[in-house]
Amino acid sequence: MGIENILIMALVGAVAGWLAGLIVAGRGFGLIGNIAVGIAGAFLAGLILPVLGLSAGGGIIATILHATLGAVILLALIGIVKRA
Repeated sequence: MGIENILIMALVGAVAGWLAGLIVAGRGFGLIGNIAVGIAGAFLAGLILPVLGLSAGGGIIATILHATLGAVILLALIGIVKRA
């Protein structure tokens, strides 16, 4: 994995974290925290969604959608754990 791939993954994760923060308003961690969750969510989505057979196609938009879905799931899980 080259530096370009890492930078693209971080950028996609940042956008996904921002979008996830908008989707699950009130459960976020601020802009920087949501970006970090977005990067982790992008990684999570990259691992889980292909195993489940979910795919939105190729390209940057599909990648952002996958990462956003992963970040929303991660924010929801963190919110549940935080309440308990």
